[in-house]
Amino acid sequence: MRSFNELCKQFEEMNVATYSLALTEKSLKILPVLSAIMQDNLDGITIYSSFILGAVVADGKVTEEEYLLIRPTLRIFFGESIDYETCKTMLRKYRKEGRELKRIVNLMVDVFGELSDELKEDIILVCMMICAADGKISLSEKAWIKQLIR
Repeated sequence: MRSFNELCKQFEEMNVATYSLALTEKSLKILPVLSAIMQDNLDGITIYSSFILGAVVADGKVTEEEYLLIRPTLRIFFGESIDYETCKTMLRKYRKEGRELKRIVNLMVDVFGELSDELKEDIILVCMMICAADGKISLSEKAWIKQLIR
């Protein structure tokens, strides 16, 4: 993987159309592999949604840019009715349950142990893209991503 800070800068400068295409391509590659792994009674979609939601709430807020980037994925997981306000409400609740987020991060790190280096890199890149959707990967988002890299 290229230098972490170099990748952060590249994603911060990426346009929305490129984000969307890359996120879709990576998701189509990641989901089938995760679906083949059963961990803690969770399926691949649940594990992948945990990565995505973790990336969204890593800085403590969800921006409209982040929402628009992940809206297609959220609709797969939660149905067509999820709008920006519903997403913010859901993520506030998710964030308040700090222990749950920590458990999910630990689960994600455990899942990483079963994946190829290439797939790990793809998941980290997806998380970085989501964190950079608002044009900046904050220090708290970088710290969250680095937990996945360890």
